[in-house]
Amino acid sequence: FVLSILADFWGVRQDNQRQIDRLEPRLARLGGLLESEERLKKSSGKVGSQILQLVYPQSDDQATIAAALQTSVRDIISVAGLKVGNSRILPVKTEDGFERIGLSLTVSGEMDALDEVLADLAAYTPLLLVESIEIKPGRPARRGAESVGQAVIATMQLMTLRAAQ
Repeated sequence: FVLSILADFWGVRQDNQRQIDRLEPRLARLGGLLESEERLKKSSGKVGSQILQLVYPQSDDQATIAAALQTSVRDIISVAGLKVGNSRILPVKTEDGFERIGLSLTVSGEMDALDEVLADLAAYTPLLLVESIEIKPGRPARRGAESVGQAVIATMQLMTLRAAQ
């Protein structure tokens, strides 16, 4: 009878020891997180402020952002020497806490000017992304007109983000 009771106690002790062994790594991770809490808060604050520099704030109106974006992009294209054949604002889509404001453009001109436009768009802030671009050879210049580079027609879809609620 005594041996049976001792065997039961030994079994209970072994179960408790297994549970403790399973909990120790979890407790160590939690302790590490508690030690790193202040550093993590500072880092998340930095990331949050960097994101706010790359997107339009929630307080800005969608229509105003889209119209200003369309005007700015058309100016960039004109300064580079390209011609805008068509531009339209795309419907706004909400995804992952952001509103995607899109713009579709068809431009024509020389390849060097298109390179310049793409570089200017990459430097645009808040962040402006080229979602898609399709480039086709354009018509050659008329006789008597000087053409310095390859004529192209490009269709682009651009996108910027606005913080959603």
